[in-house]
Amino acid sequence: MSESAGVPPLRPPRCGRGEGKGLLTGEHFMLGDHAAAEGAILAGCRFFAGYPITPATEIAERMSVRLPQVGGVYIQMEDELASMNAILGASWAGVKSMTATSGPGFSLMMENLGLGIMLETPCVLINVQRGGPSTGLPTLVGQQDMMQARWGSHGDYEIIALSPISPQELFDLTIRAFNLSEMLRTPVLVMTDAEVGHMTEKVVIPPLEELTIVERPQVLKGDVPPDLFRIYRDRPQGANGYISPMVAAGQGYRIHVTGLTHDERGYPVMNAQAHEWNIRRLVDKVQAHRDEILQVEGQNLDDAEVVVVSYGISARTSLWPIELARKEGIRVGYLRLITVWPFPDEPIRKLAKGIRAFVVPEINLGQIVREVERCAAGQALVFGANRAGGDILEPHHVLDVIRLAAGRIPPEQVRAPCHRSPSQKVTVTTEE
Repeated sequence: MSESAGVPPLRPPRCGRGEGKGLLTGEHFMLGDHAAAEGAILAGCRFFAGYPITPATEIAERMSVRLPQVGGVYIQMEDELASMNAILGASWAGVKSMTATSGPGFSLMMENLGLGIMLETPCVLINVQRGGPSTGLPTLVGQQDMMQARWGSHGDYEIIALSPISPQELFDLTIRAFNLSEMLRTPVLVMTDAEVGHMTEKVVIPPLEELTIVERPQVLKGDVPPDLFRIYRDRPQGANGYISPMVAAGQGYRIHVTGLTHDERGYPVMNAQAHEWNIRRLVDKVQAHRDEILQVEGQNLDDAEVVVVSYGISARTSLWPIELARKEGIRVGYLRLITVWPFPDEPIRKLAKGIRAFVVPEINLGQIVREVERCAAGQALVFGANRAGGDILEPHHVLDVIRLAAGRIPPEQVRAPCHRSPSQKVTVTTEE
């Protein structure tokens, strides 16, 4: 599966400025869902397909008004399966595209998310998480889709998922999601939640000229002799890394895209060698750019004995109990996962060598805490502060788990559910 001889170098990803018509700038008091929509528009999104679902409907509503104002297209589809398919098709027509949904809709999108990954199709999917499973709690918060984001579609692949903490960051990370999607030719997830999506706060929208907007690596009409063009080129060296340049329908190239295992031209090839080539490329192109993808935020990590690891609204609500714990003399650090997938293994591994314990607050019964356990590899204790959904974690709950992790109280004094490995033994210390 090597590149055909004679194919000239193609355009790398471009940093463009987009079009200024109809774009918002300045300071706004804005709903998180609306901030996501405005971030998408500034990133160059001009196609949205979706189906109304609480608590993500406000994104679709905003896009239905705003996209026509900037020359874009909004379509309400018959369901979430069709929505995901539609944004894949729009992307292959050369348009940046996105959808937004919540739990049940996210489940319906999983098959075509996998199709987008196999077709190497840039697009963005925002999941405003609510309590599940099934219909669950349509109007109330949850963070129960985090493992589904990583493993929800079948087969081996890598996924990129970002988790915002505020409406401002929901705006910022939606732009970043589009940039990563275009750069790596892959769907990117924004895993927000009902609290952040329905929170109204100040959002600063900078002028377009101050933003870096990435455009996909692309072949235009006349760049390459049609017979030499390969839509899935194997090119591990050079500016593009493992990312093949894309072509839009109508540019004069004969292309074939399929979810079947395929060759460089996109045509089905049914053997183990072709499959190994396909899947290795899908995985390697993300792994090769981990340093560009991964984002974490840390505070007070140098002297920490306990580190709170969290994401989304749970990271935000952990700040107060961390402050209270530090006032009690517990040396608590804070590590916020802005990129949740690929999981930031290395920061966790490094911290595990020098601390007593991790505490992982999240609105589920223990998902990302298991990734922290994997990376800690027995070098540090790991505890989860958990609830099934419907409300944020209360400060006293997180504070109790921090005290437990620091050895200040026994497990029976923790006033709410706490994930803890059965093999973990907690020694209670008495401060003089």
